[in-house]
Amino acid sequence: MKILKWGFIGCGEVTEKKSGPAFNDVEGSMIEAVMSRSEQKARGYAERHRIRKWYTDAQELIDDPDVNAIYIATPPSSHATFAIMSMKAGKPVYVEKPLAASYEDCARVNRISEETGVPCFVAYYRRYLPYFLKVKNIINSGSIGKVINVQVRFAVPPRDLDYQHAENLPWRLQPDIAGGGYFYDLAPHQLDLLQYYFGVIIEARGICANRGQLYQAEDSVSACFEFESGLPGSGSWCFVAHESAKEDRVEVIGDQGQVSFSVFNYDPILLHTSEGTESIIVPNPPYVQYPLIKSVIEHLQGISVCNCTSVSATPVNWAMDRILGKF
Repeated sequence: MKILKWGFIGCGEVTEKKSGPAFNDVEGSMIEAVMSRSEQKARGYAERHRIRKWYTDAQELIDDPDVNAIYIATPPSSHATFAIMSMKAGKPVYVEKPLAASYEDCARVNRISEETGVPCFVAYYRRYLPYFLKVKNIINSGSIGKVINVQVRFAVPPRDLDYQHAENLPWRLQPDIAGGGYFYDLAPHQLDLLQYYFGVIIEARGICANRGQLYQAEDSVSACFEFESGLPGSGSWCFVAHESAKEDRVEVIGDQGQVSFSVFNYDPILLHTSEGTESIIVPNPPYVQYPLIKSVIEHLQGISVCNCTSVSATPVNWAMDRILGKF
């Protein structure tokens, strides 16, 4: 069995619980080294998780002969650069979502992956969670009949950090780093799931606004889109809502019923049919990225095939860029 020795570029919050521990929990996989531009962060993460090596330079980590796979957990603006550096070094990549800060950068990543023959995977881990697999099973079983419409509704109040001065705003609110505002950070999970369920989005349009005036990025987005099957969908996102308007809900409407679920809260799945309403609770694993990371590792070991690739992730960026009017 091939042993995967991972190098982490970035060791922030997401690597602490959602993803990091899973790389050591899968058979034939271990964390060899971590990198952060902050020596304190890199050293601290390595010591907490008993990792042998740490770096402050990404190229040094990529060039480490003991590292044979790279996990990129940085803000999106550097995803494409680090992914291309890694693939050109012959080392497969697992990248946090979204794949990049723009559709154009996604295309660059795919081109290099094809030219080098080195795979690139993207952390759309919700596709592999039992909760969302249950939703897919309900849709495919015909319980709600033919699907005729899909609606996404998401609203949250501003976070305390959103009231900071521009220079202190979180990177997720800096479009040159994140690709957009909170929409570009959160909507990828929703749009990827919908495309996993219903196929690629082939048309998307949006209206974007800044209603709260807390920062420069968009804080309210309304969109409509069409899947390759002809299925229409719509979405509404608001990141400056009143507490009373909080919502995390996707509704899949069929001609014989409806299924609704949340993407971030994992509320009980609600199945409505002529027989009544069923509330379905599906627990997820402690490390939510574990099932996908296991699939990636087994793909690289030649055991199975993981389809959560940079190619499958690219339509998400295309749809978001269309909604935000980037092209």
